[in-house]
Amino acid sequence: MAKQKSESKQGEFALAKENYILLLIGLAVIVIGFLLMIGGGSEDPTVFNPEVFSFRRITLAPLIVLAGFLFEIYAIMKKPKTSDN
Repeated sequence: MAKQKSESKQGEFALAKENYILLLIGLAVIVIGFLLMIGGGSEDPTVFNPEVFSFRRITLAPLIVLAGFLFEIYAIMKKPKTSDN
């Protein structure tokens, strides 16, 4: 009986489908955070652009990236709902 269980578990993934969906959502949040950091540079290197230090790039975007990583940890640690038949 123990051999049957080990053989049936061999083809299964480490996480459930729900966990993988949550991982993709977390990845999307991280990408959005990095996209918010883009820009603010200057075409001319001798000209300073204060837009580099905007609230969006310095505060908001890193918080969104951090939230995405925390959501990734949650997605990995979440136990899937089991249906015992």
